[in-house]
Amino acid sequence: MKNDNDFTVSLTQALQDMKMEQGDCFDLAKVNLSELERRTGISRAKLRRLKSNNFKEKPHALMGRKALKTVMTGYKSVANNLLRQGVKNTSVIYDRLKEVGYKGSLSGIKRYVAANKNLLPPKRYAVEPQGSRGLRYFTKPGEAFQMDWGFVKVRDYSGLEYQVACFAMICHHCGMKYIEFFPNAKQENLFIGMIHSFQYMGIPQKVLTDNMKSVVIKRDFEGRPVWNHDYEAFMKAVGFETKLCKPRHPFTKGKVERLVRFVKENFIAGRQFVNVTDLNEQALQWCSDKNSLYRKEIEGFPVVTHQDNCRKICQPLLKEPAILLYLFPERKISFDGFVTYEGRRFGVPYSYGQSIVRVNRTDRILSIYSDDMTRCLVTHNVTWSRRDSFCHDQYAKPEQPEEFPTAPVKAIVQQALEDDTADGFNKFNFE
Repeated sequence: MKNDNDFTVSLTQALQDMKMEQGDCFDLAKVNLSELERRTGISRAKLRRLKSNNFKEKPHALMGRKALKTVMTGYKSVANNLLRQGVKNTSVIYDRLKEVGYKGSLSGIKRYVAANKNLLPPKRYAVEPQGSRGLRYFTKPGEAFQMDWGFVKVRDYSGLEYQVACFAMICHHCGMKYIEFFPNAKQENLFIGMIHSFQYMGIPQKVLTDNMKSVVIKRDFEGRPVWNHDYEAFMKAVGFETKLCKPRHPFTKGKVERLVRFVKENFIAGRQFVNVTDLNEQALQWCSDKNSLYRKEIEGFPVVTHQDNCRKICQPLLKEPAILLYLFPERKISFDGFVTYEGRRFGVPYSYGQSIVRVNRTDRILSIYSDDMTRCLVTHNVTWSRRDSFCHDQYAKPEQPEEFPTAPVKAIVQQALEDDTADGFNKFNFE
């Protein structure tokens, strides 16, 4: 039987058939190559080469050899490190290699990952199925945003690990996303993250979140939420409502849950940064890039859909003192003249006589204001060093008031030279 997938079997079968047809007249050295080409489909040139070897296929001299230099040369170490960290997303690896000068294609990355899967760490055990399926629900433009916290670990240059919090907010209608990193997930950082996201996307009618301590204290006997006092004041100042999710049911706000997972798998994977400011600059650029990609579920681009539909419904964030005050959290001055912000200490001038100040960090500049926000006391360059940041005249005493005469001074008193005759050591003065 003829096997089209293996030309050796096909050629052997064709020669056997021709031998049976020609009988004793068959001569392997005088085979009709034209007839053999018709029966096997092998080109005349290849049959002529095979005929010189008595129709036996010999391996090519270069078979099994690989090129000494390929497109991946020089980038294998970067790709291998990402694979050892568990990053198997080829688009992420492709983006990281492009940052260091890779000129190849995404297909080449896919082939390389498929051939080096042994570098990936072992998978976790499969979890049990979640049970019955739920029904997705949709909201109108500008109706609801979802927010949540995510936590990642940072390993510094010395090998020590510490934890940072990622604030994530996403528009439920179009998928417009915003993320920002903080040293912790305290309530003041929640307010700062929400204000920055409202400046980026606008204020929706309501925000969907889980039962975090910064938002709700408990529920009363009728099941209604008892809001945190500071969060309730923040809602009234900004002008939005909050809707709580069902406890232990993350699918209610699945969009932001998926965003947190996407940040960990796509943005965090294989990324390096200098400090939190640098990390947030990269995060904002990442959000801009991802919001500009086409999404088939909305049949468009999130940034365009949000601007054309959601932004018209969302209210702009007004620069009112009651709102901007949340960007300046209070800090108490320590006994040695420092305030602590984001895990570091910054000096306050000695001339400030109160014990409470307000602190604000914009990019790499930290400003310390008086409690009533009437004046800026001092600014610091945020170096993110663990050493204390001193300020000018931090320990200088304030200038004390001095009285001067209102009329010319006429009273004169005489000052005499000190009498030193009683000094017994004068006899040793040989001058």
